[in-house]
Amino acid sequence: MSETSTLVFDIEKFAVHDGPGIRTVVFLKGCPLRCLWCHNPESQSFEQETMAGVNGGPPETVGKAMTVEEVMASVRKDKPFYDSSDGGLTISGGEPLAHFDFTLALLAAAKAEGIHTAVETSGFAPRERIEALLPLVDLWLWDVKAPPAIHKKLIGVEAAPILDNLAFIAARGAAIVLRCPLVPGVNDSDDALAHIVNLAKNTPGVRKIDIEPYHPMGEGKSRRLGRTGYFTAPFATDADKARWREAIFGPDGCE
Repeated sequence: MSETSTLVFDIEKFAVHDGPGIRTVVFLKGCPLRCLWCHNPESQSFEQETMAGVNGGPPETVGKAMTVEEVMASVRKDKPFYDSSDGGLTISGGEPLAHFDFTLALLAAAKAEGIHTAVETSGFAPRERIEALLPLVDLWLWDVKAPPAIHKKLIGVEAAPILDNLAFIAARGAAIVLRCPLVPGVNDSDDALAHIVNLAKNTPGVRKIDIEPYHPMGEGKSRRLGRTGYFTAPFATDADKARWREAIFGPDGCE
């Protein structure tokens, strides 16, 4: 792909869970991580893929090459909704920082049109990429997937560079939301929950903690991609969610 085009596997309109207000979320295809529970396994490869159809339907091609202007043509259509709700554009993935040139250009284009920007990221990227994007990102949605001791086992990479990058943006005044996918019996130990709390307390600029209970949608997608040996886990129970909320937000469970 050229510097201003990349593979996009979805553009979600009227999203309300990926930053403030009404948003358009652009999902870029390709990620250097391999989270065991990934709910979008079709986002991992940097190549176009084919998924089997749903309920015997036609196969689905995953990933469309798009330029920044093609994406912006879709994004700007909903600017009145962003303006009325304090919403905007969120770039997700995959991993946006692995599509650095495209992400940089798309953020610059959005900012030039007065659109609020957010990036959902694992934070796993060279420091110079983080530094270059800082002036263009209004809100960082930063994934906290596991404590350092088990991070590489569950995610495929060490936690240290991710935590270093988080400290770097925090020291420069970034606005941050910690997004915490939690899988029962996998990354929700007392130590793991304490890691989230300590990170929030010791990271300036953290506005909010989002708990994201595991959903097995990735299992069906993995089957449609023809993969075997994929990860499975149970849904989080009400008791799981209550324990998570109490550990992270306190006895009343309120954010």
